[in-house]
Amino acid sequence: MKVTVSLIKADVGSLAGHHIVHPKQIEVARENLKLAAETGLILDFYVFNCGDDLELLMTHTKGEDNPEIHGLAWNTFKMVTDNVSKPMKLYAAGQDLLSDAFSGNVRGLGPGVAEMEFEERPSEPIIVFAADKTEPGAFNLPLFRVFADPFNTAGLVIDPRLHKGFSFTVLDVLEGLRVTLNCPEEMYDLLALLGTTGRYVIHKIHSREGLIAASCSTTRLSLIAGRYVGKDDPVCIVRTQSGLPAVGEVLEAFSFPHLVAGWMRGSHYGPLMPVSLRDAKCTRFDGPPRIVALGFQLNNGKLIGPADLFDDPAFEYTRMKVMEVADYMRRHGPFMPARLGPDEMEYTTLPQVLEKLKDRFEKVK
Repeated sequence: MKVTVSLIKADVGSLAGHHIVHPKQIEVARENLKLAAETGLILDFYVFNCGDDLELLMTHTKGEDNPEIHGLAWNTFKMVTDNVSKPMKLYAAGQDLLSDAFSGNVRGLGPGVAEMEFEERPSEPIIVFAADKTEPGAFNLPLFRVFADPFNTAGLVIDPRLHKGFSFTVLDVLEGLRVTLNCPEEMYDLLALLGTTGRYVIHKIHSREGLIAASCSTTRLSLIAGRYVGKDDPVCIVRTQSGLPAVGEVLEAFSFPHLVAGWMRGSHYGPLMPVSLRDAKCTRFDGPPRIVALGFQLNNGKLIGPADLFDDPAFEYTRMKVMEVADYMRRHGPFMPARLGPDEMEYTTLPQVLEKLKDRFEKVK
């Protein structure tokens, strides 16, 4: 039996600014998915949050991009918006729902989606990642390290099942194009793309035998709406062990708090902080950007877990380094490189400020 794991997220309103979801939002979403499980539409589910994003994790047998599953997620987000967010006057109610017209797929309508379909192995451990106050390119560096960097993943050197490397499917989110590059032989070509995190983002990773290993959301909200409507807040699913990187190798890539775009008003660079679920709330300057990691075992499509993987003192040093870097970046105020470059700022509210000044510029003789 092939099982599909679907992780679909949306910001449908937050308590006290862009801070955290309200418990009632999680409760209503959980009840709706419970009904779907009882009717057999889905096998299992788990509802959680990272910051102000509501995360719906579902397992089923209907494959990727299935209209029923995407419709379930869409209707759940609408239900939470209409029955909780708007009546409670939560901030930015329904922010990620950019259209009232669901046409069988949530891609392009605002919510972020990561999905993968596969045959369960005898033991099937997966990690579900969810980030807040950043963009899909935030996964480029850590996933490269997990699946292509032997200094991070020892199995690339000493495990013959990993030795052939992995294939990366990368999207050009500006042009709507994709390319697949193989590592290790095309590593430098891959890095030439992945370093431009605002344009080229990892979508899928496979073993060289075709085994799906990772799937990431690639939604760029500003490109869909043509204006700033909040940062994209990506999600990712990673399979682990038995011919794939070990859980510890996957998590090791997040021990370095690399700089990501997002943070306050989606307009600044900040360090990505790995946190437990209880600390998945963005306060200081609406951040710093956060990421959570939940570990599950799949058992015939049922979710056993989760294990809150970043709830570990081993990541305390990383979190302290985050605060040191956050202090350093904040001292730049409105100056680059703390603030994003002009290409990215085109999709924020800055153009409205510049518009009133355009007639005051004079030609230099």
